[in-house]
Amino acid sequence: MQKGIKTWIKNFCNKKCTIFNPKMNCIHQKLKSKIHMKKYIFIIAILFCSFKFQAQTSQDSLDIKRVALAYIESQHTPNPKLMESALHPRLVKRSVFRNKTAQKDFVSEYFAENMIILAETYNVKGDKFPKNPRKEVKLLDVSARTASVKLIADTWIDYMHIVKENGEWKIINVLWQYNDVKQHE
Repeated sequence: MQKGIKTWIKNFCNKKCTIFNPKMNCIHQKLKSKIHMKKYIFIIAILFCSFKFQAQTSQDSLDIKRVALAYIESQHTPNPKLMESALHPRLVKRSVFRNKTAQKDFVSEYFAENMIILAETYNVKGDKFPKNPRKEVKLLDVSARTASVKLIADTWIDYMHIVKENGEWKIINVLWQYNDVKQHE
């Protein structure tokens, strides 16, 4: 239908444009310029979007995964320095537990210092994880300076917020839970 209208306008203009003042645009020329303008706007929009998507590089994705793996691997094989390298100094790790006596839920919080100590002491005997522990990292969303990551371990899930500060990716928030929710009681 649109093609038919364009053809009619073009035929009309070819016959009638000679009547119009040469300095004035005919309908066909105005329509043509609007179509060109839409094409330019479309091209500009594509360019704008491509710059936004380029904010995340493949190196960023690798660095984000490396940080998430450092976090879990520092617990597999006690390594507080590796844990510290993955964490933002203002990290907060939270989970919801149930107080059996009070029959109320509460939010448990750990901070970077607690996690560094945990990495040093949690698996000292080597009995907290299977021989080949699960450590699956899923990038949920990545922007120029922020990322959301899901880390799936053997007995729990960590949802992480990772920030890029001074060119380095660091974990700043962790929300976690055991796969077996009864362990939160």
